[in-house]
Order: sequence, then C-alpha cells, then structure tokens
Amino acid sequence: MTLNEGTFAVPDDVDAVVPDPRILLYPRLRKSPFFWASRRHGVAMYSVYNHTYHPRHYGDPVAEYWALLHGVTLWDVGVEKQIEITGPDAFAFTNMLVPRDLTKCEVGQCKYVFITAEDGGILNDPVLLRLGENHFWLSLADSDILLWARGLAYRSGMDVTIEEADVGPVQVQGPLAGQVMAALFGEDIFDIGYYRLREYMLDGMEVIVSRTGYTAELGFEIYVKNASRDGVRLWETVWAAGEPFGMKVIGPCHMRRIEAGILAHGCDITYRTNPFEVGMGYDWMVDLEQESDFIGKEALTRIKQEGVSRRLAGVEIGGPPLGTYNDGSMIEAFPVWHGGERVGEVTSACFSPRLERNIGFAMVPTGLSEIGTELDIETPAGVVSAVVVPKPFVDPAKDTPKQAFLGGNGHTHTEN
Repeated sequence: MTLNEGTFAVPDDVDAVVPDPRILLYPRLRKSPFFWASRRHGVAMYSVYNHTYHPRHYGDPVAEYWALLHGVTLWDVGVEKQIEITGPDAFAFTNMLVPRDLTKCEVGQCKYVFITAEDGGILNDPVLLRLGENHFWLSLADSDILLWARGLAYRSGMDVTIEEADVGPVQVQGPLAGQVMAALFGEDIFDIGYYRLREYMLDGMEVIVSRTGYTAELGFEIYVKNASRDGVRLWETVWAAGEPFGMKVIGPCHMRRIEAGILAHGCDITYRTNPFEVGMGYDWMVDLEQESDFIGKEALTRIKQEGVSRRLAGVEIGGPPLGTYNDGSMIEAFPVWHGGERVGEVTSACFSPRLERNIGFAMVPTGLSEIGTELDIETPAGVVSAVVVPKPFVDPAKDTPKQAFLGGNGHTHTEN
C-alpha cells in the first residue's frame, strides 16, 4: 500500500471556517438518563455541560420560547448531576459549603445557593434539596463540585458520605404545567409550595417532585431515582401525560432566563466572581450574620466592608436583533467600551421576542453600573450603543413562578 499525500492534505485557506461545526457523538462524553428519549424529538444542537451532552434546542428556539410562555414544555436536564451528602455530619458539612444559613432550611425545602471558595468566588450555584435532617442533594450547574466536596471532606474530620446519586431531573414548565402534573400525580401536587418538594411513586418509579425550575415560569422538576434504569420510562410517561395538553420538548430557554435575571454559571458568574458583584437582588444569598462559619465567610466579610469595584448590570443593546443565545450566535462575551476604553464585557445577551429589543448582562465598573449609563458594545454586527437598565427585565418579583395552583385550569392568573 502506498501512502497518498493527498489523503493527508489540509486546506490552507484561512477563510475555510465552518460556521456551524458538528459536535462529535462518542462514548467518552456522558449521556443524560434521558439522552435516547429526548434525542427522538429531534435535537438539533448539543453542547457539553458537566461532561454530558446537553440538548440546546430542537430546531426553533423562538418557537420553544413561545411554547414555554403559553403552553407546557418538557426539558431534559439530566446534565444537572445530583451530589448527595449523607451521614451524621451532613448538615454541618453542607452548611459549611454555602453562604446561606441552612438552619433556616427545613426538611422538604429547596434553596438556591452559591458554593463559594475561600476567596469568596462562586464555584457553583446549585439548587439545594433537603431530603432529611442529614440528607442533601445539590443539583449542580456546570463545574466539578463532587471533587471539591470530597477534597474538603477528606481533611475535615467530619463523618459524611459524598456521592453522585443515580438521579436525573426533567423540567415540566409553563402555564399548563399544573394540568400535566395533576394528570400524573393527582391534584395534591398543587399543595407543593414554591421551592418545596415531595416524594411520590409513579408507576413503580421513585421520584421527588419540586416546585423549582430554570425558567421563571410556573412549573415543576421531577427527579427520578434509579435514573440509569428508569430515566427513559419516566420521560415516556411524562410525555404521554403531556401530549393531550400540547406539550413541547424544548432546550434551556435562555431568552426567558435572561429576561428573568437568572444567572448562568460559567458565563455570568465564575470562580472569579463574588456574590456582591452580582448585585441587584442576590446579596441575600450571603448571610454574614449567622453564627456558623462557611467557606469564604472571612473574604466575603472583607469584600462587603470594602465594597466591590465592578457589578453585573442589565443592559439594553442597540443594533440589529441578536440571536437566542443558545443558537451559537454568541461565541464570545461582547466587549464593553466607554470613553474609548474597554471597561467590561457582556456575559449573556439575546433578542427578547416579547420585549422586541436586545437585552443582556454586562460586568462593568461599579461607577458605570448606574441606571441610565450609556455604553458602547462590540457585537458581531459591529459597535452599537447600549444603556444600563434595571434587571430583571420581566416580572422582577417572580410573581409568575410563585403563584398558587388551583384545580381545573391548573393555576391562578395574576397580572405580571
């Protein structure tokens, strides 16, 4: 056999950029417990999140946005790995991990929490589920907290067990979510309060249902235990219950989460961001008055006393409509300019279909984070003008996801 040099030729054309390259499907990356089920609905784009394929959308992110606002949606969030902490010292250990005071978290309650490093940087922002006095799940965003927690436990002397549970969540979200959930579990599902949880058996499957989600809409998450065995069956069961209500399968609706001021770890916040820089509603995530110590308490006490030098601001951005964020239209953060100097960056941005304008978050010097400050932002279409505005952009009090459910129509209607 003779080697053919042409076989190994590579293009030397510097303009040979493939604008939308494929993602490789192969055994090395992990699969959600629902991977084979959600795939059948026509996943059009994956990314990788917690070392796992993450369905981003199914062909039309804008249609998915409207389905979320007006109907009911099903979302594969099996990428949210569940770190389970148990053992006699589980409460003390978990309370050390997070800046919120978990003495105020009852069994059966959920909390949105930051996990902070010793310098106050945000390592992750999971939803915490308290399943027992000494039994917690951390429903992770995208970073390796299992290794962090195990490393801390190794030298802590505490009696805890830390594992990744065989659990996978799906989200059922949208104004008709209550009707689908009632069809699955009965109307006592409406008794679950906002950020509360309850255990159920569903056709022989053990599940935890919580009134949580990543959409700022009415909705639930269903965490199936023994997910590697029951994941696909749970998906099919939920889908069968949802079809009569027009259920649509969607990916993460970043347009809606940006409207709501919901953060994305790895984009809006990282280990280089401290909670006080997030500002505008997230300061309550740090309880410096609690008696217990937590990792980062000393640093965050100092930072609060000294003040921060930058802050995450809401911005309205001019120019032509941006993309949907999860469509590959924002490859990099957008540079922010003021007075001819680069002063920060836009961490998330999109075109809001309902507001009919571009919106986003920008990390800028504190002095430039005041409402009404004019900025210039470098977008793919060129440099455009922008202005700092209040965030969240829609429903700042979260009245929509907090509202009570009723039987019949599935939920009460409130003015947004």
